[in-house]
Amino acid sequence: MLRYLTAGESHGELLLGILEGMPAGLLIRTTDIDNDLGRRQMGYGRGGRMKIEKDMVKIYTGVRWGKTMGGPIGLSVRNKDWDNWRAKMSPDPAFLNNADPVTRPRPGHADLAGVLKYGMTDVRNILERSSARETAMRVAVGALCKRLLDEFGISIVSHVIDIGGVYAKVGSMSSQEIKRKTENSELRCADYEAEKRMKRKIDEAQAAGDSLGGIFEVVVSGTPVGLGSHVHWDRKLDARLAMALMSIQAMKGVEVGSGFGVANKPGSQVHDEIFWTPKSGFFRKTNNAGGIEGGMSNGEVIILRAAMKPIPTLMKPLRSVDLETKKPFKASVERSDVCAVPAAAVVGEAVVAFELAAAMIEKFGGDSMDEMKRNFEEYQKHIKFRMGVEDAPDAGTR
Repeated sequence: MLRYLTAGESHGELLLGILEGMPAGLLIRTTDIDNDLGRRQMGYGRGGRMKIEKDMVKIYTGVRWGKTMGGPIGLSVRNKDWDNWRAKMSPDPAFLNNADPVTRPRPGHADLAGVLKYGMTDVRNILERSSARETAMRVAVGALCKRLLDEFGISIVSHVIDIGGVYAKVGSMSSQEIKRKTENSELRCADYEAEKRMKRKIDEAQAAGDSLGGIFEVVVSGTPVGLGSHVHWDRKLDARLAMALMSIQAMKGVEVGSGFGVANKPGSQVHDEIFWTPKSGFFRKTNNAGGIEGGMSNGEVIILRAAMKPIPTLMKPLRSVDLETKKPFKASVERSDVCAVPAAAVVGEAVVAFELAAAMIEKFGGDSMDEMKRNFEEYQKHIKFRMGVEDAPDAGTR
């Protein structure tokens, strides 16, 4: 079983992560992780924090000479801004009262619900952990999972398709082309004309002291048939992927394939017809299901979308009520982004990578990469045989 934990606060000394369940023998390079951490920090509309931080990972455990050993992998990402917060965020009681309490909760944030739930009087005790800064460690964990998926020919691409009501058009663009264009875009948008309009929207929001949300898409290619299962609710692949995406801060909706678009169409326009040829076996000409049917991957490209709300911290804050005095005030202002949808897309890649890596390990098992690959290759032969592919080797009985 693959699982992970993160720990740390937005202005604490560092973020910690533990990834448990990786097979032994997987090649790991810190540069692969640092590359994704850097991608998360980019994007038009990001705030001042990204000018301070230069995220880099340090691997403490579970890897020797560049390869996993089968034990838990321990990671850290240091917060450079900790230098300005040592006394304010110190775990040492000697520094008590070195920072004024935050008593004005922000609408749309975890602030009010958190202080009520945990019996706190200082919102900082809530906002520090609920901050999206935590996603830096999730990206590091996801980068490790991408390395495992790479070994099996599975690739993940994310791109922004909407910011502030401006929609990108990608048409029949391949995932490779989307990736190429997206990595050269400040907004991770493959439609450069739409990107220009998105930037204008962000500039307008910034001038108004406001923020913008949007929608990003995650596209997964190369997934084998049969990840996940129909037999229990918590083994359904689409359910697990939806939960992973919804767990990202500020997400308010998730779609698989055509998603909400299928609700207003007849079944004849929704379900993907099945075809067969001796060379390719079973295939579909459409992909409204988004690569998942009955909670299982069906061999088609997996398509997922997540809707991100505008960031709650506004430079022209909304009305709120002070926790101590109960008097109305303008909500507190923390340093923040105007728009972070491109960054959220990179986080989306990471959480999807984790769930797919977990599903691969569940399906193919193995304590080492060599064992897992043998299991995978035998399964692929069997699937080809079951599909009636011409050149499929005899992989057992039907």
